[in-house]
Amino acid sequence: MSTYSPKASEITRAWHVVDAEGMVLGRLCTEVARVLRGKHKPIFAPHIDTGDHVVIINADKVVLSKGKADAKKVYRYSGYPGGLKTERYSDLLGRNAPEAIRLSVKGMLPKGPLGRQQIKKLKVYAGAEHPHAAQMPVVLEIAAAKAR
Repeated sequence: MSTYSPKASEITRAWHVVDAEGMVLGRLCTEVARVLRGKHKPIFAPHIDTGDHVVIINADKVVLSKGKADAKKVYRYSGYPGGLKTERYSDLLGRNAPEAIRLSVKGMLPKGPLGRQQIKKLKVYAGAEHPHAAQMPVVLEIAAAKAR
């Protein structure tokens, strides 16, 4: 018996919307990465993009647990000597919260062409408004990510 591999014509992509208000960043991003990869579907294959689109709203209201906002850092490296830039998560969340969520989810996806294809299906917005109402996104409840 051969292993089943989904064909491109069999993949259907749904749209999900997540309200990030009061959610913990890491717990939110792990669930979003799971949906982007398609691991919630029975036709999941690790070498094919079977995931859905995810829209995250209220990204500016996401939280980090217990002092991590000041302790954890975000790194960027230009490739040149002395080109390593560091920034605290609290500063990044204050300056550009959607980018903080996007970077966190990107780190949880596969590296290479497949991961780059999957991260394109993530849309993050700081406020409660988003321009994807025509796609009729379904609300994705992530109860484990609520801050206690």
